[in-house]
Amino acid sequence: MTQILGHNYIGGQRSAEGSIIVKSVDATSGENLAADFYQATPSEVDRAAKAAASAYPTFRALSAERRGEFLDAIADELDALGDDFVAIVCRETALPAGRIQGERGRTSAQMRLFAKVLRRGDFYAARIDRALPDRTPLPRPDLRQYRIGLGPVAVFGASNFPLAFSTAGGDTASALAAGCPVVFKAHSGHMATAELVADALLRAAERTGMPAGVFNMIYGSGVGEALVKHPAIQAVGFTGSLHGGRALCDMAAARPLPIPVFAEMSSINPVIILPQALAVRSANIARELAASVVQGCGQFCTNPGLVVGIRSAAFSAFIQQLAAQISEQPAQTMLNAGTLRSYGKGLNALLKHERIAHVAGQAQLGNQAQPQLFKADVSLLLEGDEVLQEEVFGPTTVVIEVADQAQLNAALNGLRGQLTATLIGEEADFTQFSELTGLLEQKVGRILLNGYPTGVEVCDSMVHGGPYPATSDARGTSVGTLAIDRFLRPVCLQNYPDSLLPEALKNANPLGIQRLVDGQFTDRALG
Repeated sequence: MTQILGHNYIGGQRSAEGSIIVKSVDATSGENLAADFYQATPSEVDRAAKAAASAYPTFRALSAERRGEFLDAIADELDALGDDFVAIVCRETALPAGRIQGERGRTSAQMRLFAKVLRRGDFYAARIDRALPDRTPLPRPDLRQYRIGLGPVAVFGASNFPLAFSTAGGDTASALAAGCPVVFKAHSGHMATAELVADALLRAAERTGMPAGVFNMIYGSGVGEALVKHPAIQAVGFTGSLHGGRALCDMAAARPLPIPVFAEMSSINPVIILPQALAVRSANIARELAASVVQGCGQFCTNPGLVVGIRSAAFSAFIQQLAAQISEQPAQTMLNAGTLRSYGKGLNALLKHERIAHVAGQAQLGNQAQPQLFKADVSLLLEGDEVLQEEVFGPTTVVIEVADQAQLNAALNGLRGQLTATLIGEEADFTQFSELTGLLEQKVGRILLNGYPTGVEVCDSMVHGGPYPATSDARGTSVGTLAIDRFLRPVCLQNYPDSLLPEALKNANPLGIQRLVDGQFTDRALG
């Protein structure tokens, strides 16, 4: 493993012009882990953005196959990061080795999946309407559309996934696949991890002959604003808090030339437990739900933060079963001290509210997070009270009891946008409550039946997004191959001779991709 320097990455070079920020620390003990890390200066932020802009024309002009080779090389370098790397990540985040090894595999798999997307060519979304010179009253010109990368993308690393949503995570992978160089803002919670991954990424860039500036990384506080406002940056990818995401959205919108921000920000991921399911398997549901609530110390953006059921003796018994399960769960170390402080603030807001009762869990003391269960009055959802709309990031969930099916629908209508919603039921439940799918489609990006939302498959059909405040743009996803769409835009070429067309639009279809030609999908060459 290479020595950790704590320097910024700009145009393929290391830079340390600013002051020392702080050392990386062990999340459990607070001990220093690695070298000093250097705050990026305004000049370094400017040079990083300009390096990405300089790389963009060359990088976007590369064939999809060449970009795919780059992504595959990144995946190979990530897989080669060994036990010493895993040990550093574990110490920085307090996450277990098995979790980090699995996340490393997911991160390299994401890269390889986007390489496959590039090779199959559907990301071009090629459309061709051939000329109709004899059409009356006016002829139609030859029109051909495909998609290109927006330009340099600023990516902000997440705290809870130090690999899969970080330096070489999904935002970086999809931006690079789209032909967009990246300027990555490293998360302060795992700076040593970020450096080691950045080294792997740059080794891959050198191996495959990518332009200098295809990937850049900066450290420090207060650099995000300068990065988002830099005229070279053309889009932003962010995973984090609602406060942070909104701030970035507002900055981007206030630019002389506004740019899109794709921010994943806040979700409480309701779980609706239907009556027949309680009658058949109440104890199992309580056990499985508790396990989902405390998984990873509740530090997943899909953590089930709200449980809704219809008032009955069975639902009252279920609440007691869930309380018993939560009470048995041990305290866990969170990602860092700041996350623990935020968790404590969220718990205090629930504890102080007059219409919320504490049901289970030890008092929050010391440096570990205690699992908690609360019960809130349904009026808080019906009235839109803020306390139930804000995510408590940690191993906590809130139960709500509704009077009947009509009040269930009204309560769910009171929710803001979410990443997920889960329905736990039997076949008879899904018949009786058939309206719930249509209702929830208006509220969330992913609806689960008889599963739990903690766990996001990386594949073509996954949606990890949702209406505001789950994300800033419900038309996108930050997980799955559709994530590439966030960093592409359509361009139409009119009356271009075949010799000047990009390969995706040429008559001969040298890429062999499926295209929409005169209203019909085909992969054939055009005569």
